[in-house]
Amino acid sequence: MTKTYTQKRWSLADLFPAADSPEMKAAFEKLETETAAFEKMRPLLTDKISPKEFMSAVKSLESIYRIAMRLGSYAELWFSEDTQNQAALGLVARTEQLNSEINNRTLFFSLWWKDLADEVAKPLMEQAGDYRYWLEEMRHFKPHTLSEPEEKIINTKNVTGVSALVTLYDSITNRYTYKVEVDGEVKEMTRGELMSLVRSSDPDLRARAYQELYRVFGNDAPILGQMYQTIVRDWRNEEINLRHYKTPISARNLANDLPDEVIETLLKVCEKNTAVFKRFFKLKARMLGMKKLRRYDIYAPVAKAEKPYPYEKAAQKVLQSFKQFDPRFAKLAERVFVEDHLDAEVRKGKRTGAFCATVSPDLTPWVMLNYQGKADDVATMAHELGHSIHSMLAEKHTLFTQHANLPLAETASTFGEMMLVDQLLSEETDDAVRRDLLFRQVDDAYATIQRQAFFALFEKQAHQLIADGASVDELSEAYFKNLKKQFGDAVEVSDEFKYEWVSIPHIYQVPFYVYAYAFGQLLVLSLYRQYKAEGDSFKPKYIKILSTGGSEAPMKILADAGFDVRKAEFWQGGFDVLSGMVDELEKLA
Repeated sequence: MTKTYTQKRWSLADLFPAADSPEMKAAFEKLETETAAFEKMRPLLTDKISPKEFMSAVKSLESIYRIAMRLGSYAELWFSEDTQNQAALGLVARTEQLNSEINNRTLFFSLWWKDLADEVAKPLMEQAGDYRYWLEEMRHFKPHTLSEPEEKIINTKNVTGVSALVTLYDSITNRYTYKVEVDGEVKEMTRGELMSLVRSSDPDLRARAYQELYRVFGNDAPILGQMYQTIVRDWRNEEINLRHYKTPISARNLANDLPDEVIETLLKVCEKNTAVFKRFFKLKARMLGMKKLRRYDIYAPVAKAEKPYPYEKAAQKVLQSFKQFDPRFAKLAERVFVEDHLDAEVRKGKRTGAFCATVSPDLTPWVMLNYQGKADDVATMAHELGHSIHSMLAEKHTLFTQHANLPLAETASTFGEMMLVDQLLSEETDDAVRRDLLFRQVDDAYATIQRQAFFALFEKQAHQLIADGASVDELSEAYFKNLKKQFGDAVEVSDEFKYEWVSIPHIYQVPFYVYAYAFGQLLVLSLYRQYKAEGDSFKPKYIKILSTGGSEAPMKILADAGFDVRKAEFWQGGFDVLSGMVDELEKLA
């Protein structure tokens, strides 16, 4: 692969030429026209509807949501480029309001479908082709669905309520800047730039970076904490009081189509296995010549081998690692570069972190990075491009069935990271760099499994504490105890980390999202172990999982691949792999 890859801003032209373009104006008009036409189909929705009439309604609804997705995605992606862009923020507000109105105007279809008798619905589903699972899964929500007027009120109020609060949280926290002394000079940084310092070989610099992060977030903790309390109360009011879910996390579990007991088992196994990472952190302390690791040091490199990875070289390495697994993977990932769907620049005001946004099956996904040339930035590139590959392998499905279930959505991304590390290790001759890469694998496993599982455990506790009237300070104390339980005697945790929870966007944006990372990583450890054992014969099974997208129930997808995620032994198998990795590192020490 000899192409040149440049670190630049993405193009949104495949969605619309500009926010004020005739094409966007026409899309808004078409959305209104198609929605009005769909509303006229309401009289057809009876138990006498023919399969042809039914599929016409389904496809009309899909067409409406394709247009709405393009408009909403343009707004969100434009806003992500610069969260201080008032025009973008205005468009986000406009599209959110419009989506709420569209949801309300088309709501009658899903309400009718959920309420339809089984004997009428079953033959319609059997003839629905790729839409079948989407239709089947919709009916799971029947016990938690309200009347049409109530559902409309919730949709309308969310726009100016909880959704607006999440946007406000993003706007406030993404405008933060941080000042840290680096090489004798005080530098102003974005959060992404600041977080690159926590992997520095300089222990004082790592400490200063974290102290500055939580100084800034700590100053606003009373306000950010109030926002979280309000979001949690809104979740409880709707999901428990109105929809009658058993617990706050049950609402997310049903959205993921996973039984409560599977997630309970996953989190219990994670709690049980804190010793694996405690052993790793004690080993790391010895390697760093420290009596005990500080929380500042958990991502520290074990050797001063801060090898830089220029952007172009990183892109080539990621694509090469995909190609070694399957040339198709590299070709799909390259589409993201070729079509200018990747924003890797570091800019003030740009959204922190990284993500992959899939808009619709006919469009290559958009990927956001904040690339700074570190090894973990290369891994993040592989991770997000893995998401894009997953979407593109499933692009033959409908808009409603392309997206993988949330926990399975981390499969290709995490697997992509592991392919990259294999590639880097096979090429690296510097023992210090090789050791760093191996330690980084376990670092990343901690960040993806244990850290996220304990976030989920905190969320469960926080939702109950807030229902019982807990203050922001009491939530911070609860979070600090969560950290103490997680690290035990292996890591010293300083007081400012009690504010870490207000800096975690996922718990604000999508309650209980975080357990998907632990689910996905432990699943991938099992998949990767199979890959190493089976070689090429493993690939068709893995590609089938990805290509299925969201067109089958996740429990069925996993059962077909030979996994029983109801059993603690399955999740323990992932920790056994991690324990073996720590064994290997202890031999190198």
